[in-house]
Amino acid sequence: MALRTAGSVLVVFLWSVAVVLSQNGWSVTYTTQSICTLKGSSVEMSCSYTYPRGYIITTTFWFITNNAEGKPVSLSGDPDYKGRVTYRSDKMNGHTLTITDLRESDSATYMFSFITDQTRGRYPVSPGVTLSVTDLQVKVTPTWRATSTTLTCSTTSCPLTGNPTYIWYKNGQVVTENTLHYSVYPEAVDSYFCAVKDHEDLHSPAVCVQGQRCSRVNYTNRSICALKGSTVDISCTYVGYYYTKSSFWFRSDKLTPENLTRDPGYAGRVEYTGTNRGPFTLRISDLREEDTAEYRFTFKTYSVEWGHSFPGTSLTVTDLQVKVTPGTVTEGSWVTLTCITTCTLIDIPNPTYIWYKNGEYLFSDSSPQYQYSVSRGGSDSYSCALRGHDKLSSPGVTVDTSSLSCLRVTYTSRSICSLIPSVDLPCTTIYPTDGPKNTSVSVSPSGELVEGSSVTLTCSSDANPPVDKYTWYKKNVTSPKASGQSYNITNIISEDRGEYYCEAENIIASNNSTALMIIVAGKQTSVVTAAVGIIVVVLVLILCLSGLMWFRKKASKPTNTRDTSDDGQGDSSPVYDNISNMAMTSTAAQTADTDNQDDVHYASVHFSGSKNQEVPLYSTVQLHQPQKQDQDVQYAAVKFNLPSSATQPAAAQAAEVDASEIYSTVNKPRTKKT
Repeated sequence: MALRTAGSVLVVFLWSVAVVLSQNGWSVTYTTQSICTLKGSSVEMSCSYTYPRGYIITTTFWFITNNAEGKPVSLSGDPDYKGRVTYRSDKMNGHTLTITDLRESDSATYMFSFITDQTRGRYPVSPGVTLSVTDLQVKVTPTWRATSTTLTCSTTSCPLTGNPTYIWYKNGQVVTENTLHYSVYPEAVDSYFCAVKDHEDLHSPAVCVQGQRCSRVNYTNRSICALKGSTVDISCTYVGYYYTKSSFWFRSDKLTPENLTRDPGYAGRVEYTGTNRGPFTLRISDLREEDTAEYRFTFKTYSVEWGHSFPGTSLTVTDLQVKVTPGTVTEGSWVTLTCITTCTLIDIPNPTYIWYKNGEYLFSDSSPQYQYSVSRGGSDSYSCALRGHDKLSSPGVTVDTSSLSCLRVTYTSRSICSLIPSVDLPCTTIYPTDGPKNTSVSVSPSGELVEGSSVTLTCSSDANPPVDKYTWYKKNVTSPKASGQSYNITNIISEDRGEYYCEAENIIASNNSTALMIIVAGKQTSVVTAAVGIIVVVLVLILCLSGLMWFRKKASKPTNTRDTSDDGQGDSSPVYDNISNMAMTSTAAQTADTDNQDDVHYASVHFSGSKNQEVPLYSTVQLHQPQKQDQDVQYAAVKFNLPSSATQPAAAQAAEVDASEIYSTVNKPRTKKT
């Protein structure tokens, strides 16, 4: 029984940033200098790096040792880290190392290194990150009064990094959280252990307050990976100092613990073996993917029931798969087939792989890989299996080579006999025709860039065989800027602006992408601003001048009157004079006079002029008045003396008479008749 819980104690750990700089612009910044973490967990170590302009990074990796030549050895190629190490990089020159399933032997100093495209471009960096792997344990400390015992959750070698939250278990059941110490009665016959929150499966071994006299459960494996369709044994040992009334296995994802022997999903596939104080085993046959879960054991005596929250064994069910690399195959290239699983099979520590071609046995080997050279032909199906599980083979994978373009030479003649000192030996060569095409450039980030930022250009192209060389160019610059599928420009300056394109090349041909404009915001900003200002000023001036001219024209507009006189010689162009004078009467007056009519006058005037009078003059004078007004119509004819008709031809006389006529219509408003 717990008496009280001691106060929480913060774990002290070292958290700092180590920066390594050189005088030539090389630098690596580690996120942390040291890490202490639990055995069986995973850890991430990160850093960022910079390098001088003009270099291209070709390889990045982490290492802890050097080879016989003094060169760093990448962890990805170290057998001790096989299947447990992954690298991850980002576009801002960041790099992260992840190690899973940590072991105590992984405690070491990890350093980052990168290699460039130039001689002496390798850059290993120290001091790196120091990793310490530790275990949890419970320390039992009696108090001086002997009325209570203090339990302390501690590590075996180093304080854990971060501010972990501790969880305490009593007989497999959680009793308290967030405390490093826990106090109990010294006469307690219960078992206790501790864990770190979110890592409950990495708990400490159970301890008894009074020697070894307490109930406890220990699982043989914390995790198991097994093949789909196979049989697996999950076992534990448990101790109960009183008569056991019941015991069974259950899935932890069930809301209420349910005996697997009664679960319809496991009908006919589950059995228990073992006795009290010995291995108690759960056997599941004909494994299915849905059997993936955590399995826990519980028992009940007259005085103790083992808790259901105690972490058990995690089972992962996987099947075999064949992975084909590369994805695109060509005539004469090498194809690698790899037999893989989603997890590591611990029950088969040194598996033997069996390969089948079109369902027929091909060969067996300890390596999970099979390589062969591609030749033109039909489609072959490949599958793999494990020795001892021959019937649990992977699905077949088809490698289609029927449509491959091939390289071949056909000679015109097999033999030639000639007395001539030299002779031509003709032949016909056929090559694949799939050179690079659809070459394009993508940019990240897109849009306008500012000085000091970074940008990554990526080249892509369709080709068969695949592109084996990418080269980057800048327009109006003869020498290449870089090589590789990606081109990273860091610390951008105004001189970097311009058009960039890439060249994709394989053994068949090469192909250039369209140019991509890189815009750098900098000094040119002021030029754009000035240009915009000038345009605005010009537009304002144009508007002002237009307005001024309009007002001046309106102010100087003359009254529409015309005096026409004839000097006896005549004018060859007609003259039109229209005068309208709106009557200044009110709307009411206009309405009242709607019945009045206008007086209409028609006048015909004949001038006595010369022969040159060819164009008549028309003049219409109209004064606006109310509608529907009665009109008086008067006609007037005026004759002017003309030269004698005897002296003119008849046609000319008719023309002159017509040309000397003036028609005038005058609409004159009249008052309404009474």
